[in-house]
Formats: sequence, C-alpha cells, structure tokens
Amino acid sequence: MTKTGILSEIATNTGLSRKQVGSVMDELESIIDRHIKKRGPGEFSLPGLLKIKTVKKPAQRARKGVPNPFKPGETMDVPAKPASVRVKVTPLKKLKEMAQ
Repeated sequence: MTKTGILSEIATNTGLSRKQVGSVMDELESIIDRHIKKRGPGEFSLPGLLKIKTVKKPAQRARKGVPNPFKPGETMDVPAKPASVRVKVTPLKKLKEMAQ
C-alpha cells in the first residue's frame, strides 16, 4: 500500500480530511525522529503495535588470516568496519496477534 492509499483510507474511515491525516502522519514522523536521533532517548513505542530502538554497533578491527567460510582450507582478510547505529523495529503483542 502506498502512502497516498494509506492517507486516503484513514481519511475515509475516520471522517477527517486527507490534509488533516497527512499532518498527523507528519507529526508522528517528527516525534519518532526526535526520539531516535543522536541526542534523543533512542527508543520510541507506538503502544500495542511496535517499538523502535537504536542499537549502537561498536567498530570492528581488521583481521588477517581468517578461515574462508565459502572455500574451506583457504584464508581471507576481513576489512575494518567503523562504529554505526542501527534501527531495530520490534513488533508488540497486538501486532503479533493481528498476523495470526
């Protein structure tokens, strides 16, 4: 479903205009942005549906002579990876029940 389809369906089901529903969605987006950006708490929960968290992955150093999992008996070099921040979305109970 596209964003336009979602906005139209919510507007017809609630009796609000598409413009009002669009502004609600934009505000929800800005709230999520404030919660998961660098100086925010790093967690946002949409009650009953989902939880969005940021997970900090530490940097990995380069390694040499690591066994190659795809070619047994050979070794390979693994390059270094910088630290990063990942976004993890976890479904909550009500969303899991909807899928069943």
